Amino acid sequence: NEVAMNKITMKNDDIIELLAEFEHDRWSRWQKYLFSKCIVNDDGTLTIPKELVNRWTRQINTNYKNLSEREKDSDRKEAIRIIKCIEKRRISDE
Repeated sequence: NEVAMNKITMKNDDIIELLAEFEHDRWSRWQKYLFSKCIVNDDGTLTIPKELVNRWTRQINTNYKNLSEREKDSDRKEAIRIIKCIEKRRISDE
């Protein structure tokens, strides 16, 4: 049924926009944090301190299951934010 398909598409588009907005907010929070940890050079560029480069490189190259509990908690907090975002959307649809 074409009408039903259009409703599904509209809902999916709404969810895509909701999650895209969420992703932008997440990215923006990360950039603010990253910039706050960097050294501002005379030419306006930023330098990430070596200890942070080392830590983040290790995290990038580590599977989730091998992260420390503290590192996993950080990812869990982001997962909870996603769930709350989806639940907020579901409640507004009811």
